[in-house]
Amino acid sequence: MIKIITIEREYGSGGGEIAELLATQLGWKLWDQLLTEEIARLAECPKAIVEGREERPDPLYYRLFKSFLRGSYEGSLNAHKLKLVDAECILKFTEQVVKHAAKTGNSVIVGRGAQHFLRDRQDTLRVFLYAPRANKVRRLLSNGKSEAEAEQLVDTVDRDRSDFIQKYFHHEWPDRTAYHTMINTSVGDETVVHMIQDLAKNLEATT
Repeated sequence: MIKIITIEREYGSGGGEIAELLATQLGWKLWDQLLTEEIARLAECPKAIVEGREERPDPLYYRLFKSFLRGSYEGSLNAHKLKLVDAECILKFTEQVVKHAAKTGNSVIVGRGAQHFLRDRQDTLRVFLYAPRANKVRRLLSNGKSEAEAEQLVDTVDRDRSDFIQKYFHHEWPDRTAYHTMINTSVGDETVVHMIQDLAKNLEATT
């Protein structure tokens, strides 16, 4: 029986909106912003810090700073006091929260590598959402982004996500073998939700 659906997505493809619509129709818990909030709680840091670091590797200046701390005597003595919230720290808490969400069941989990954390669970449906670049830009424009900002985000956010998956899970992004289905969201959000629900029902019927 399918109890968890993971939604991985290209930036601007509507993954968040579709996941919310899906969770609402199923009556399941949505782990998107809630996941970020729970990671921030565990890391004892503001939510904005987690939002700025999740699903991306640490920037070069931050990696150099960590190397300095590890390499210096004073830094090694005081590093624990700084409570550095880096990509590895966030990843550790993310895995903890994702597995908790999966254990409770009836959960729609958005991104954050959940498809890899839960890859071996038979009760999980793993979905990847994508869209043509023009559609992604158009969706971001409708959400209030300027054209320049929308185009920049479409071109850069997925690059960070790809680097994140490659570094911490050692897979290409998207890794087609990690998903049960990959759906072009240009067919419409409602249609995508119905396709996911139909697939979940079909998988349940064959297991």
